Amino acid sequence: MSFTIYPAIDMRDGKCVRLEQGDFDKETVYGENPFEVAKEFVDAGASWIHMVDLDGAKQGSKQNAEHVLRVAKELGCRVQIGGGIRSEEDVRFYLDAGVDRVIIGSLAVRDVETTKQLLSKYGERIAIGLDARDGFVSTAGWLEQSEVKAVDLGKDLASAGAKTFIYTDIAKDGMLSGPNTKEIVRLAEETGVDVIASGGIKGLDDLNELKEYKDRNVIGSIVGKALYTNQFTLKEALNVEVD
Repeated sequence: MSFTIYPAIDMRDGKCVRLEQGDFDKETVYGENPFEVAKEFVDAGASWIHMVDLDGAKQGSKQNAEHVLRVAKELGCRVQIGGGIRSEEDVRFYLDAGVDRVIIGSLAVRDVETTKQLLSKYGERIAIGLDARDGFVSTAGWLEQSEVKAVDLGKDLASAGAKTFIYTDIAKDGMLSGPNTKEIVRLAEETGVDVIASGGIKGLDDLNELKEYKDRNVIGSIVGKALYTNQFTLKEALNVEVD
């Protein structure tokens, strides 16, 4: 099984930003143009770009789609997008426009049956974003806390055909404090489904640690702030990706 690095582009007001622990009041702008940031990643060797529409996640509708579609159409990389995807119409919008994978987060908590229908129809082109705080899934751009445990929801959706989970520990996100490897591996093992790790990556050692579990369904890691603050280069991270 391979291990893939997903450089992250989080978009707010048309800019490339990073938040701390999902807090919209703790924002740092790292680029005025998401397309140019994505191009730099692709030029450095990225095969995937992970994009998040933060405005969309907060407002419940697509807000930065034009940037996503331009990356998908012009850069020759694979793209996965999350944020503000609340219906099958939203899913089709992105998939029909050349996006490879759509991430469902809030919808998976609020409407499990619709989510299962989408999984049945679109299969591996749907990823489930499990953004957890203290083990419970958060929604609406992490502004609302549910009473649903990430592992329980994961098991339910895995039985309905989910092929990929993206697990984010909100307490770790944007903090450069290391990933929550224990919960990432737990989710992978208990669901038997591929898991992409997200949140807290601070160094290449973190990526190498996660890669040790690639034969236990941990198939990759999203990397954001560590790249933007030059903790390591994308080329160095992609060397971890190589078997």
